Amino acid sequence: MLSSKYLSGRLVSLQVCILFFMAGCSSQFVSHETGSAQVSNAGRYSMDQDRGPDRHLSAAEISEVTPRVEPLSRQGNASPYTVNGRQYSVMASADRYAEEGLASWYGAKFHGHTTSNGEVFDMYKISAAHKSLPLPTWVRVTNLDNGLSLVARVNDRGPFHPGRVIDLSYAGAVKLDFMHKGTARVRVEALAGQELDQPVYFVQLGAFSQRQSAQNLRDQIAAQIDYDVRVNQGDFYRVRIGPVQYDRAEALQRALTTPELGKPLLVVPN
Repeated sequence: MLSSKYLSGRLVSLQVCILFFMAGCSSQFVSHETGSAQVSNAGRYSMDQDRGPDRHLSAAEISEVTPRVEPLSRQGNASPYTVNGRQYSVMASADRYAEEGLASWYGAKFHGHTTSNGEVFDMYKISAAHKSLPLPTWVRVTNLDNGLSLVARVNDRGPFHPGRVIDLSYAGAVKLDFMHKGTARVRVEALAGQELDQPVYFVQLGAFSQRQSAQNLRDQIAAQIDYDVRVNQGDFYRVRIGPVQYDRAEALQRALTTPELGKPLLVVPN
């Protein structure tokens, strides 16, 4: 449990340089298709034409994803928004959403770049783009030509071609067996209720360029709370609590917010 001494000001004394990447993020976004929308981002992609990876994957190599309850993203939900001179609106809710139309897919051209809600697009994982569903929304997509079905998380905007209702990642197209055709007739249905699991999150306290700084914060936090606190290494050393259920993650986020440290991030496990 969090001690009263800790909550009364222990964190205020910590002298750390913490990067909170989402604190100043804009609600505007860049379309993965056009490279431009409400903000200019010329030269965002290095390829002129999209394609799959050099080594194509089989469906068996691609992991399924587990749907979960999530808060709306801070980015990508501004409504209305404009792409190529046309205005689009974001739905207030995905409840009861169902639609049939064409699905397309995107891959290597956008791999490693940010999605509309600020995440990193990975063509080897199942994800999706939609023009108007709130981000994120979990959907079931069924290929009407072969009966194959999958669950995908919508975290991007598009497709903006007439008649297309959803863009799947390359991995999603492999699972539905239309990566060679380019498009497929699909039914898209938003998931709700018991179809969504209670999610787990990491509470990210900070990100550091120096491991020792991250370790110092980790040690001080771990001494005060009864949760696992770890340092994850990547492009930065990130201090994270968890994973914990979403309601507990929210409680920790509120308790650990200070003027000096800012508001911790809630991070979905990879």
